[in-house]
Amino acid sequence: MNPVVHFELPCDDRERIARFYESAFDWTCQRLGPEMGNYVLATTAEQDAKADAPRGAINGGFFQRDASKPAQMPGIVIGVRDIRDAMRRVESAGGQVLGEPMDIPGVGAYVAFLDTEGNRGSLLQPQG
Repeated sequence: MNPVVHFELPCDDRERIARFYESAFDWTCQRLGPEMGNYVLATTAEQDAKADAPRGAINGGFFQRDASKPAQMPGIVIGVRDIRDAMRRVESAGGQVLGEPMDIPGVGAYVAFLDTEGNRGSLLQPQG
């Protein structure tokens, strides 16, 4: 089974969206630099050295909306063991892979897709 490991939401103003979720839900937002596309990581559940985050909790992030790219909508990120195999499975099931995997330093290989209903999702093969 391949679990949901992350969520993503588009934004027009990364400072505004970070302030909103920090204020409304006490999330911690880490604003990354231009080398990471000005992405904002959102921590929704704390972890400590003895235990993982609460069962079922996932963290996420906010990406800068870009009209030149497809599928600028909320999505989920699914953790997979083999991104190329997962891409083939998405296409075999009737979905559409959006481009080629990109390497996210310190994280792993990532590529977005559309399911048969036009919903955006992403695949992540953790670095390892």
